[in-house]
Amino acid sequence: MHKLALLLLPLAAGGCVSTVASVVTAPVRATAQVVDWTTTSQSEADRNYGKRMRKAEEREGRERRAWARRCDGHADRDGCDAYHGFTADSVRRQ
Repeated sequence: MHKLALLLLPLAAGGCVSTVASVVTAPVRATAQVVDWTTTSQSEADRNYGKRMRKAEEREGRERRAWARRCDGHADRDGCDAYHGFTADSVRRQ
């Protein structure tokens, strides 16, 4: 009788075993998710860099156009010798 009960025990406890396995592996999966959220993949880093560079180039374009309007043909004005304002290249060096 005891042998029969031992043979049927895995069948009766099948749902419990998977639940226990889920509970045991839950902290590992949660830790892996936190690590994934806190790290930046290479593709994310590339995308962020591209976005930062586009914004920097837009800013440089605006400042250069403003400089050109202000200094157009007037090299004698203060600050009109050569453009020394913001350059997107300075963002690359950071």
